[in-house]
Amino acid sequence: MSLRLRLTLWYSAMLAGALLIFGGIVYFFISWNTYSELKDQVRAQNEKLNIVGTSFFNSLDLNLDRQSRIEGKDMYVQLVNYSNGLIRRSSNLIEQDMHIPYQDAASSPQIGFVETQVVIGSKKYNMITYQRPLHIQDELVGLLQVGAIPYNEEQFLKGLLNSLLLASIVTVLVAFSIGMIIARQALRPIEKVIDATRSIERGSDLSVRIADPPVKDEIGTLVDTLNLMLSRLEKAYNELDEAYKAQRRFVSDASHELRTPLTTIRGNIDLLEKMWSQTKDQAQLDNAVNSIIPISENHFALSQEAMTDISAEAKRMSTLVNDLLALARADAGYVMEKERVDVYSLTEAVVRRAQLLPRQASWEVGDLSPLKDVAVHGNEDYLQQLLFIFIENGFKYTPEGTVTLNAVRKDDFMAWIISDTGLGMNPEQVPHIFDRFYRADESRGVTAGTGLGLAIAKWILDEHQGSIEVTTEEGKGSTFTIWLPIDFS
Repeated sequence: MSLRLRLTLWYSAMLAGALLIFGGIVYFFISWNTYSELKDQVRAQNEKLNIVGTSFFNSLDLNLDRQSRIEGKDMYVQLVNYSNGLIRRSSNLIEQDMHIPYQDAASSPQIGFVETQVVIGSKKYNMITYQRPLHIQDELVGLLQVGAIPYNEEQFLKGLLNSLLLASIVTVLVAFSIGMIIARQALRPIEKVIDATRSIERGSDLSVRIADPPVKDEIGTLVDTLNLMLSRLEKAYNELDEAYKAQRRFVSDASHELRTPLTTIRGNIDLLEKMWSQTKDQAQLDNAVNSIIPISENHFALSQEAMTDISAEAKRMSTLVNDLLALARADAGYVMEKERVDVYSLTEAVVRRAQLLPRQASWEVGDLSPLKDVAVHGNEDYLQQLLFIFIENGFKYTPEGTVTLNAVRKDDFMAWIISDTGLGMNPEQVPHIFDRFYRADESRGVTAGTGLGLAIAKWILDEHQGSIEVTTEEGKGSTFTIWLPIDFS
């Protein structure tokens, strides 16, 4: 629900409540005034009537005094004689064949108003009745009742109630419509602020500012605050961006510069190993011919071991530098040169070369026929690197068991499936395995590696619009399914 609609609903609800209270007060006072006037007339008529009593054969006869007059045809008069049970009624009561309900003497009727109902024909009507008990020497002998039917008053009040309700509903609807228009106009500056903020977010240009509204109200204060915040964000972003660019340049330059000396070191180490090997063979031959004291075997062993360690570390550093250079290129926005690549021939080349990788697990190749006549749009070298990363990881984390490569095709996608029966990992670690330098705790210090391989694989996948699925279980191995879109061109 929008803020505009919520505000309008709140205002409409408050207006409806105010109209309800106001209408209730108006209806109450008009109703009270209308009935009060009618009651005054009924009571005055009752008090003007005089009753005379005549004794006849030990029987008391009650009747109106001749000087008493019934004013108005809407006044109904009934005189109840408790002594003989005789009831005298005004002419309008007799004409309409109507009786006013009354209390018997045993109920000790009290003076005052009594609300009753009378029947005229087949309909019931409310009647306001003022009754006055008649006493002779403190003895209750009769009851004088004067009543009026407030039919006109009830119809007037009913019409008034309907009018108030209808007017309130119309007023609320009109106020709701006008409130929506006013709220839209009032909140239009906020919509402009939202649109401007979205354009900044979509354009990723923090130098854009929100236009100041013409009126310096709360919206203007909000715009000034947002512009100030954008200025600070722009300054902080530029500083971070410059630092990040400098870091990327340093990593790229350092990686590039380190490759040459490392290559030289490895070449010299290989040369030294060959020279020491030849020297050892020649020394052993000369010692045997000339019976000279042989050169210590321990001397050759220690030298060979030292050169082996230097060679291994240089190789590891070369791998690390190459990985850092690849990631530096990725961070710098390096765009791969892509072309149509035959997946089946690429996979066969990787399978042949994978047999030569150092491993303890057995290497098995499943059904690759789904890849026949399948091509993807990508970079062949990087796709081979992608596949090698997962195969090498399978060998690395499978001290004994099997690493298997399979292939599937589904709709517009093909997939390599690399599965192993090695160490596996905790499924909770899966979201982090593509982070740089992240390595599972179980393998840290046990298997060699830098923790950059899967980060590079993730970059290559993203560049080829691919995706990966990972299923793993500790002690039972892992399965990586690499999906790539097929090129049908």
